[in-house]
Amino acid sequence: MGTGKRGLLTAAVTVVCAVTVLAAPGTAFASPTPKPKASPSAPPALPPNKDLEKIREKLDDLYHDAAVATDAYNAAEEKADKQSTQIVELAKKIVKGQKKLDELKDRAGAAARAQYRTGGLPDEAQLMLSDNPEQFLDGAGRVLQGQRATKGLITELTRTQADLKQYAKDASAQWDKLEANRKDKAAAKKKIKKQIAAAEQLEGRLEKKEKEKLARLEQQAALKAQTAWLDTGVLDEIKGKASEQGKKAVEFATNQIGKPYVWGAEGPGSYDCSGLTSQAWADAGHPIPRTSQEQWKQLKHVDVKDMRPGDLIIYFDDASHVAMYVGDGAIIHAPRPGRTVTLAGAGTMPILGVVRPDA
Repeated sequence: MGTGKRGLLTAAVTVVCAVTVLAAPGTAFASPTPKPKASPSAPPALPPNKDLEKIREKLDDLYHDAAVATDAYNAAEEKADKQSTQIVELAKKIVKGQKKLDELKDRAGAAARAQYRTGGLPDEAQLMLSDNPEQFLDGAGRVLQGQRATKGLITELTRTQADLKQYAKDASAQWDKLEANRKDKAAAKKKIKKQIAAAEQLEGRLEKKEKEKLARLEQQAALKAQTAWLDTGVLDEIKGKASEQGKKAVEFATNQIGKPYVWGAEGPGSYDCSGLTSQAWADAGHPIPRTSQEQWKQLKHVDVKDMRPGDLIIYFDDASHVAMYVGDGAIIHAPRPGRTVTLAGAGTMPILGVVRPDA
């Protein structure tokens, strides 16, 4: 194996290994100079007289912001996975292209050596020196074939070199995108942790009785929202039946009830909201986008009155939460940190719209 070829193979393997490291969740990257530790942020202030309703609203805001950051984290991770795959494929193409280029150069060298053995005279000159008519005609045919072969060899060499140059350019561009998404993931991860920590600090400053009352307030707020939604008569209009794939997705989601919410998780032991819905539909044989925002963008929209079990309900104006409709006005979803996958009312949160994975 030539030195150039060996070097390219080594480079390609290095690319693959580096991509694997960059794409790994939770990978730490050393800083060239140690940074001073940031001072811990002050815990969120409690409302005057510990107004539990205001605390409930504040907690909702904190967890909502964490959900938005989680969607950003998941989107960056999904993009990074795709870019990692593309870089690996480009590295393979570079290795394959270099091998082809080496073979073409060997053929060109062989042709040059053959010409040297004939005294350096081109085939056309040797042909003109021949005094045998039959040999002349036979040689003329070979000259034409040789000219076409030489032209084809040069064309193929040029094209292969251009391909290699483009592959390298594409790999460099994908690497830049991969690095940008790694930074996006890191920023989103930092925000998620910050919002969750603030919420936990806020809850941690409440006494046991206050926590119990806060839980009752949350239940009352959910019940009030669900009752208002049902009072519109919407359930009278929802009569759709699940498709076969929808039934499988609902069955999968149902089997996950009780498992903890963990941001960025796609199972099998824990889930975030879109991790649950995407895995349920993947199990049903119909892969869908990973994040709630992409599910909202890419899947077919249907009217609420036309939804059927297995459809996904997207919540909030920024599409930051998603749940699976399971029928009778109920959903299964992974709510937020500190909670588990659970059954809830479909109207307990502001509905942005409904999407159908298997439209």
